[in-house]
Amino acid sequence: MKELTLETLIAVFEEMYGPWLFWAMVVVAALITVAFLYVLIRDRTIEGRYLARAELTAPIGAIAAILFVQYITSSGFSDIGGPIDVIVVLMIGVAGAGGLTFLVYVAQAFMRQPGKNRN
Repeated sequence: MKELTLETLIAVFEEMYGPWLFWAMVVVAALITVAFLYVLIRDRTIEGRYLARAELTAPIGAIAAILFVQYITSSGFSDIGGPIDVIVVLMIGVAGAGGLTFLVYVAQAFMRQPGKNRN
């Protein structure tokens, strides 16, 4: 592998997670992103209280993502061998934290009653 291309990454992730799980995760991520954009357009602002509450779930998302990947790949913390492995684990944690934060923000925004004062 001399070049890192999108096709290469897709092939690696499909091999790692299996095609059904990988594409299901892609679809879920896309749906959460579209829902977040819808909420931003609808509300025309980012609600601070929703964001603050959503950020509290970030550590849970990070830990869950790391444990999920370790379960899927049949590996553990003892398999982390070098600096690049640490970077990958940190990036997985960041992705999990961000994903759960977006999901919780969107869920709070959708649970708000229409016409209710946002203050």
